Amino acid sequence: MSVKKEASGRRSVQVEVEVPGTPEEVWQAIATGPGISSWFVPAEFEVRDGKPVALTLNFGPGMESRSVVTAWDPPRRFAAQGEGWGGSPPIADEWTVEARAGGVCVVRVVHSLFASTDDWDNQLEGTESGWPGFFRILRLYLTHFRGQRAAMMQWMAPAVGSEADAWQALMAALGLKGVSVGQRWTAPAGVPALGGVMEHVSQRPSNALLRLDKPGPGAAALGAVDFGGSTMVTLNFYLYGDQAAGIVARETPLWHAWIQERFPPPSQTSKRE
Repeated sequence: MSVKKEASGRRSVQVEVEVPGTPEEVWQAIATGPGISSWFVPAEFEVRDGKPVALTLNFGPGMESRSVVTAWDPPRRFAAQGEGWGGSPPIADEWTVEARAGGVCVVRVVHSLFASTDDWDNQLEGTESGWPGFFRILRLYLTHFRGQRAAMMQWMAPAVGSEADAWQALMAALGLKGVSVGQRWTAPAGVPALGGVMEHVSQRPSNALLRLDKPGPGAAALGAVDFGGSTMVTLNFYLYGDQAAGIVARETPLWHAWIQERFPPPSQTSKRE
């Protein structure tokens, strides 16, 4: 991974993925609110006079990101510009869809900003490193669930010890230790209904992607991260189909209780001690 630097001061990173589908189908997944919400985070486009003018991404309570749409050329390209991170220059995002032979497309995203120093290169590289995990979900969605309605459950919870410790604890709690890619698995007793096939697993970075059949058709993206000096586990569930919203409504309180028990907030941990 590296930041591309130009004489003009523009600094950029680029990530791409090959996915199945026509340009129109892929465009629906990357350039509509319901589409983006089916593999990334809850998203909504603001439309004016029939044309998108802004995009809001919801990364969690108090963590909304709004950008202004600066170019719109379906089903090939759109661009947006939003506020930077913590005082950085504005960030420009460009998304393109390029058709390839064999019924596939290449989705490419470029993030860029203008700066005279290297101060923001780490943030650009961090953004770059986060996309492969989400692009795996996008590819799974377009392969198995293309065009279906989606509903999401997402959690980030504190964990004790290092990132590796947290990852081992999460995998053990879900009965996933030793499960390899392609292997079918069902969570043990005491865990809310969960089962499916392992699509991807990695120790460094610590993440896994499961294609679910329980509690319904969907995907589960699991991870452990060092978040600003604090170790966190992440669980993102994407459910698909006409029953997805109902399943999420039913399962959310069960998962909330399980996560509170297994990965309680620090205040609760200190009370137990």
